Amino acid sequence: MIQKIAAYCRISVDEEKDSENTSIENQKSIISDHIEKYFPNSIVEYYEDRDRSGYTFEQREGYQEMRKGLMSGQYDILIIKDFSRFSRRNSRGLAELEDLRDNGVRIISINDNVDYPKDDDWLQIQFRFLMNEMPVTDTSKKVRKVVENRQKDGKWICSVPYGYTMTDSKAMKFEINEKQAEVVRMIYDMYLSGMGYKSIARKLTEMNIPTARQDEIVRRETMGKTTRLKSSNCWSIVSVSEILRNDFYIGTLRQHKFSRKKINGSSMPLPESEHIVIENFHTPIISVNVFEQVQQQLEIRSRSNYRGIKKYRTDYTGFLLCGDCGMPMSSMSRPDLAPAYRCSTYTKHGKSHCTSHHIRIDRLDSILKKCIVKLRDNSVLIAEKLDKLLAEQQKTNTSADTSETINRQITQLKSELTAATTQRIRDIMANPTQEELINETYDNIISEHSKKIDGLNAQLELMSKRDKAVSSTNKAAATTANILNGILEKERLDKVDIGNIVESISVYDDHVEVKLLADIDAIINAESELSLLQNSIGTSFDECVTVISEGDPLEIYTSADGEVIFKKYSAINEMANSASQVAEVMTRLANCPTVVFDRDHVVAVAGVQKKEFSERRVSRALEEYLESRKNYIRSSSADAKVFPVEGVDQAALACSPILASGDVTGAVAFLAPNDSAIANEVQQNLIQAAAQFLGKQIED
Repeated sequence: MIQKIAAYCRISVDEEKDSENTSIENQKSIISDHIEKYFPNSIVEYYEDRDRSGYTFEQREGYQEMRKGLMSGQYDILIIKDFSRFSRRNSRGLAELEDLRDNGVRIISINDNVDYPKDDDWLQIQFRFLMNEMPVTDTSKKVRKVVENRQKDGKWICSVPYGYTMTDSKAMKFEINEKQAEVVRMIYDMYLSGMGYKSIARKLTEMNIPTARQDEIVRRETMGKTTRLKSSNCWSIVSVSEILRNDFYIGTLRQHKFSRKKINGSSMPLPESEHIVIENFHTPIISVNVFEQVQQQLEIRSRSNYRGIKKYRTDYTGFLLCGDCGMPMSSMSRPDLAPAYRCSTYTKHGKSHCTSHHIRIDRLDSILKKCIVKLRDNSVLIAEKLDKLLAEQQKTNTSADTSETINRQITQLKSELTAATTQRIRDIMANPTQEELINETYDNIISEHSKKIDGLNAQLELMSKRDKAVSSTNKAAATTANILNGILEKERLDKVDIGNIVESISVYDDHVEVKLLADIDAIINAESELSLLQNSIGTSFDECVTVISEGDPLEIYTSADGEVIFKKYSAINEMANSASQVAEVMTRLANCPTVVFDRDHVVAVAGVQKKEFSERRVSRALEEYLESRKNYIRSSSADAKVFPVEGVDQAALACSPILASGDVTGAVAFLAPNDSAIANEVQQNLIQAAAQFLGKQIED
């Protein structure tokens, strides 16, 4: 019978097209030779995808076209050079493979020596896919780490907002666009004058001011570049809102605002606490005072259902309440009367329901200005006292208290820890009969050093929190004083000024009660706060207590006579059959003995006598690698040997911890076939693949 074959070739975006091993031509040659040898009279059609990632199927046009033929029965066999050309995503690749199998397609992977489902070794196929996914996820992690480090150094800027122009995209250099900067300042001024998003957007459109997209199109065309960008001449509410909320305009670089959980997934916003923020990074367009006033107004207007500027003065609307009935007070909008407010219940229903509680705006202004004077004086007092306290603190600090000295101490202790660990191994090898005494001695040394390191790290954290708190309070006090001075210079208070300090004002017949915002009230009562702050700044951190909770889960049983029995739980033990299968497959693929452990004992072995290894304990050397979550790879004959099984004189070639839901649950080890053996690249990849596979099995 003549076989109808679909042959598929793919090359990734990160692979050289002329590479000897991965080029399309090389793949076709390998497939052609295989077909000529095993299917000489077949009908073959080749499909290919160039510059396409193996992580998804949807973006591969060649594969999608071939898939239609495979699913419709047009082809009997799919042949590929190896599974890495088919897919580099474990879950999607396996699911796609099963879909093709269920549709009657036979899949041959030449270099993997797999003919599926004719030779159904599903576990081996799973390992192949897991290994193929590792380079993709590893590269993704490396790229993400590089980006994060560049962000921390202030080097990663993808684009700049309206008001700035990128002058060198490679060096990430930018400068203020003065024409756009004037528009940004205008937007801030209009908002503080009482206009809302919609009014500002309409005003900018009426003034025929080009939008950001229009300016960008003109800029590219001026540089002789073609562009597919399209634009509207109307300003949007969203554009105005983003400009008003973006702290880039005060010289702050804020990065790491989004995260992508999957390689090709959508970006998710991160909380502000995780943002990477560098203040005073570049030249600002807006002053800090103006920006802070706008942010306060944004919050206030969102609470008070702000509806824009009114014909008559209504600055206190939304803040005034009747002290008796609790209803809002309404503005008396008459040109023949002085601006005033009275109870809305009285206005609607008369004195049978409430009294007028009439109050003039000039009296309200006078009351608030007295509060503002007190606020201003106390803000200045806070700033002065904080400056004095910080100066005294710097004088009294000895070199032993500085963060630089503490960091040096931590580095020294870590170096001593490393040396102690190395020396322990040497001492045990030189005096094997004294192993228990040597271990006890070094355990005490390592424990003591670890506690010192934890204490010093805690001290650094406390010092950092203290310094940040003092600096933040000092900055807030200075900023508040500047804002309040600006308010006092005005002839009358406006809605922005009121919203900056007042939460509500209750008007009674004989008195007025002003409820200030929580942070403003704290400044009014700053004297007691300052004494507490001074005590905090003067506190030394000579002692630190750290509580550490650790240990394996326990299962609790009761015997027939009522005795309570505690037994360590082992997730690996619960899946001993899978562990044995993994050990068998890994032994064949890696060509060396394999041992699977839980946290305490050997669970499964392959390639060696099981009686010799069964139920033996994890060695102390392997325990140290598990505790530090590190892989052991013997890549040179000069590397120190690790004997993973207690009481068995056979060294490890490679070891990898098994992680499930973030916890270490065991380990996989390859045993060296001889004393001079070192781990090759395939074995190094396989040991990690095996550990990852078992970890996923436990989580599922």
